[in-house]
Amino acid sequence: MAAPGRGRRAAAAGGERPFPRECCEGLGGLDFGQVDVTAMAQLFGYVDMTDSGFLVAVLSIAFNPLFWNVVARWEHRTRALSRAFGSPRAACYCLGTVILVLNGVRSHCFTEAMKSQPKLGGLDCLWAYYLGLAVLAVGTLFVISSFLALGFIGTFLGDYFGILMEAKVTSFPFSVLDNPMYWGSTAVYLGWSLIHASPAGLLLTAVVAISYTIAVLYEGPFTEEIYRQKQKGRKNK
Repeated sequence: MAAPGRGRRAAAAGGERPFPRECCEGLGGLDFGQVDVTAMAQLFGYVDMTDSGFLVAVLSIAFNPLFWNVVARWEHRTRALSRAFGSPRAACYCLGTVILVLNGVRSHCFTEAMKSQPKLGGLDCLWAYYLGLAVLAVGTLFVISSFLALGFIGTFLGDYFGILMEAKVTSFPFSVLDNPMYWGSTAVYLGWSLIHASPAGLLLTAVVAISYTIAVLYEGPFTEEIYRQKQKGRKNK
């Protein structure tokens, strides 16, 4: 399914405030106390959350952002991967490949969890199927266009390896949406769940969104600090 790691705009070279990767700034204005949780509560009635496949899918979803954050911060602190692979770029490509493999495993676990759970009758219809296709297509568009705008290094934690971007990315999809990589990936899972009329898939999609939100809150300040130090170093020259 979608590749993820990140989808943030890079810091501008002229001293602008750095742009954190894949953040959830768009959620900052929401009053979660006003969210109607009735539909979500009903979904729980259709899902066996003790099913081993469902639990494995949850663990795989939670593990991925934890893995890339821990490894990337370790690399930023020690440069151990850069030394082991001979250069920061080679190390970044290696980590990016591992992340892609892990995301493939996550998508497989997600799909298997849906197959092992019953469908929701109200979603097992043509309108939900075509809505799912549309959501999946939009999500895929955002993921692919984000990757093309950032490149492999920019997508997969290049700044943690000391490979910093010189200017913020303002082209599509960053021109219309903040954090298109994370939210595009979430939309892909949402569309996939609707296509399969799967309440388990919808709950797992919520887990995906929550895991990305937590990751962004954790990543954002750290990434800002990397670019802040870059700007400080330039001024001191």
